[in-house]
Amino acid sequence: MTIDQFNFSGKKAFVRVDFNVPLDENFNITDDTRIRAALPTLKKILADGGSLIIGSHLGRPKGVADKFSLKHILNHVSEKLGVEVQFANDCMGEEAAVKAAALQPGEALLLENLRFYAEEEGKPRGLAEDATDEEKAAAKKAVKESQKEFTKKLASYADCYVNDAFGTAHRAHASTALIAKYFDKDHKMFGYLMEKEVKAVDKVLNDIQRPFTAIMGGSKVSSKIEIIENLLNKVDNLIIAGGMTYTFTKAQGGKIGISICEDDKLDLALDLMKKAQEKGVNLVLAVDAKVADSFSNDANTKFCPVNEIPDGWEGLDIGPETEKIFADVIKGSKTILWNGPTGVFEFDNFTHGSRAVGEAIVEATKNGAFSLVGGGDSVACVNKFGLASGVSYVSTGGGALLEAIEGKILPGIAAINE
Repeated sequence: MTIDQFNFSGKKAFVRVDFNVPLDENFNITDDTRIRAALPTLKKILADGGSLIIGSHLGRPKGVADKFSLKHILNHVSEKLGVEVQFANDCMGEEAAVKAAALQPGEALLLENLRFYAEEEGKPRGLAEDATDEEKAAAKKAVKESQKEFTKKLASYADCYVNDAFGTAHRAHASTALIAKYFDKDHKMFGYLMEKEVKAVDKVLNDIQRPFTAIMGGSKVSSKIEIIENLLNKVDNLIIAGGMTYTFTKAQGGKIGISICEDDKLDLALDLMKKAQEKGVNLVLAVDAKVADSFSNDANTKFCPVNEIPDGWEGLDIGPETEKIFADVIKGSKTILWNGPTGVFEFDNFTHGSRAVGEAIVEATKNGAFSLVGGGDSVACVNKFGLASGVSYVSTGGGALLEAIEGKILPGIAAINE
């Protein structure tokens, strides 16, 4: 069932959204992208004459904590949605059930943070550090048993289920995967955002127009190993950027000064280079770097070959030669995946490389390429540089996108397709 095929008139819809938005010390939302992304789904349900029960998490609470309360975003959600959204101070309990049951067509209810309950994630809390294996197993079993009741209660509020939270699709949580089992295939569906995310990932992985180029940034090879290995079976060009650069450089005998490096992953880097060669993949590495004498925006800087970084200096961005090499590869591509900046883009003096990559992607997109940008830092990059509207799709999912790229089946997606 698709959301466009379903008529929500007279129906109560439980919609799992990802309203895990950043808040400042005064609980003001500093970036409401995720709220705005869910609006088409929420407004479609209300326009049909349905009523909304909105569920989300905020942060990573280990129990009830005011700073993670969804009441802080209630007014903003009401304003964006155009209706006064009611609030249940607990996602369980009598208040939530009564308010959900009383909802009229066109009304909306926001439940309190689902992760205030351990049952949402299905993980025990409060175990002593010296807990025995038997105690851990018993606690896990208890949470799993109570998770069934938790999930069943959430499902009881509604007539249908809509998952529009791609950011948590890789988690087999109560509200993202388990709840779907309580609705038949005609009463569970993806929201518009999830539909777009699933299609974008599918296009990048299964409907590839070549050449296909992936730009992988990030500080650690170890955190991207499975993604890189999966991509080596799909891409024509793999650009390695960010802190990973220096692990690859040192593995080849280069001098990297005090640049970030995983010394225990040097053999892995060489192995990945060998695999790329065997598969005919063009593995593109930096040739020069913008280096600094301290990890600071105000550090002294200079450019040098990436394998000749002086002692006491560290690479914080790519250099101009590398920018040109990366840009030429990107501009010649028809499918582009960008995950991770080229340097410490949070410092204004080290944004140039990431901006150059972003601008090359925008140019390629204008010339007909399909470009998918995902992973928190890449999204922050294109937003910082005002380039988001120039790429084909900006994913709202960090971990979910990465696991999809790794080739894993995401529980939140599988639960709707079952």
